[in-house]
Amino acid sequence: MKSHQPTTIAVVLGAVMLTAVPAAAQAPAAIGRVKIVSGAAFIVRSGTSSAATPGAVLLETDSLRTGPDGRLGVSLNDDTRVSLGPDSEARLSRYRYAPSEGALSLVVNFMRGVAVYASGQIAKLSPDAVRLETPAAIVGVRGTTVGLRVAAE
Repeated sequence: MKSHQPTTIAVVLGAVMLTAVPAAAQAPAAIGRVKIVSGAAFIVRSGTSSAATPGAVLLETDSLRTGPDGRLGVSLNDDTRVSLGPDSEARLSRYRYAPSEGALSLVVNFMRGVAVYASGQIAKLSPDAVRLETPAAIVGVRGTTVGLRVAAE
């Protein structure tokens, strides 16, 4: 009588490998949405720029950019709000909002222009978990609203 055990193991292992999804292949989770757009405003994702529209999903590491007549307002999942004025650029460098797991982190890099940041739940639950970075400074947030102007070098 012939044994089928090696074939059965190979089939089971093959099925497991096909159903396992590597972490890098999983779709990134939405961290927020665009709320308000006027004029030229864009989301830059993986080097590709697309026009920002109300309701557009934001992902971690997206950059936000406005033209000379642009304004853009976004709301993140923890109710943090970021608004950009004309000729501005910011990058959503890091975002983690999982309070039940103790995972809280927000880092926004403001590269140029005018911006307003209004704290959400991350700053209320863990103020040290929020950093607003500019080319010249890092701003620690303690549950407040901050206006920034970053001049071109």
